[in-house]
Amino acid sequence: MHLSQQPNADAQEHKRAVMTQSPIRQLIIKLAIPTMIAMMITSIYNMADTFFVGQISAGSAAATSATAAVGVAFPLMSIIQAFGFMFGHGSGNFISRALGSQDTEEAERMAATGFFSALIAGAVLSVLGLCFVTPLARLLGSTETILPYAVEYIRIILIGAPWMAASLVLNNQLRFQGNTLFAMIGIGAGGLLNMGMDPLFIFGLNMGVSGAAWATIISQFASFCLLFIGTRKSDNLNIYLRNFTPKAHYFAEIIKGGLPSLCRQGVTSLGTACLNNASAAFGDPAIAAMSIVTRVMQFASSLVIGFGQGFQPFCGFNYGAKEYGRVKQGFFFCVKVCTAFLLIVTCVGLIFAPQIIALFRADDAEVIRIGSTALRLQCATLPLFAFVTIANMMMQTTAQTVRASLVALGRQGLFFLPLILALPPLLGLTGIELVQPLADLMTFILALALQIGLLRRISRLQAKESGE
Repeated sequence: MHLSQQPNADAQEHKRAVMTQSPIRQLIIKLAIPTMIAMMITSIYNMADTFFVGQISAGSAAATSATAAVGVAFPLMSIIQAFGFMFGHGSGNFISRALGSQDTEEAERMAATGFFSALIAGAVLSVLGLCFVTPLARLLGSTETILPYAVEYIRIILIGAPWMAASLVLNNQLRFQGNTLFAMIGIGAGGLLNMGMDPLFIFGLNMGVSGAAWATIISQFASFCLLFIGTRKSDNLNIYLRNFTPKAHYFAEIIKGGLPSLCRQGVTSLGTACLNNASAAFGDPAIAAMSIVTRVMQFASSLVIGFGQGFQPFCGFNYGAKEYGRVKQGFFFCVKVCTAFLLIVTCVGLIFAPQIIALFRADDAEVIRIGSTALRLQCATLPLFAFVTIANMMMQTTAQTVRASLVALGRQGLFFLPLILALPPLLGLTGIELVQPLADLMTFILALALQIGLLRRISRLQAKESGE
């Protein structure tokens, strides 16, 4: 490879010095602010689809069914994201450790391998999904009244699967290199574009539910293009097809670092589909209400995830550089900040739950009633999400695949799936509303036990380094 095609060596060394020597709190906050903004914008434009679709024929059963259709499509989005996050986090974790240990050539090969693998995986998902779109919509929880809207929305979303998955890879690779600003610009610009196109396509062009779907995939393509341009900045790893290295070694590293993300997003998809199917027994208002609550809680948790994403490149660089004390200090700092934030969010959610749900379906009292109860119950365990998230990110970034995968599976899988199968037959609609908070509590207990073990291991590594 020609020298002009490589990231500037001095820039890479400077970046490593910044990541391993700068004051911890200021550095993590600096890295976290762009990722928090990007996550917040992403969550807002996810909610925008639900909000604007809910205004179609406002006051009618069609509006409730259309809102529910967006919720039905959410598991599909999670599947696409699962592969994007797996290749993105898997390659990104490896890249940050490789750069921390000054192995730029391996980092370049991993960047290309993760990116092109995601494009291929997205294309396969697109083709398979389009071949079976109606059975897929039923499997995801569509009732007969929701089905036409869900098929219309899902068919278009599937077209954008390749670049939706690949854009997540680019976003995460930029983050793990410490370039969170470029990651924010790429994701944030797409989110703002989506929010602007939603009302234009849905109402201005009279495209209905399909307008929301087209707005989503067009904005995702814009993000993809901007993020790819961001990789061309001099101190970023450039992505070239000739560096695509589909060998077992690289895929093993991707799986090691990305399996927890695949598990987390995969079980989120499965869990949401099960939630939709369980809610269907109580009618379209129940599906719509739980869909709204899911999006609202996703918005609240997105800021914590964004803060944790600022911690990940810091963690990866310092772990690769054997600065174990900095890794631990950064972890505890993030947990304290995120827990304090979620305590404030919890108070707001408990007090204003009906008003929050009414923002989406003000003319449907049943949706507000169901949604308010579910939102308050989920808020009760929301502060625990801070520890779970930061611990899971630390496990994943330090290549603790088994620990990270178990925690990732907990919230929407190991605990959620048995609860969603057991509680609704016993407690009816209340059982559905209780599933997520109970799953969150159990996941926190699991994460606490596993994280204590990891912290002890890092303390031993730190003691070993100090003694050499």
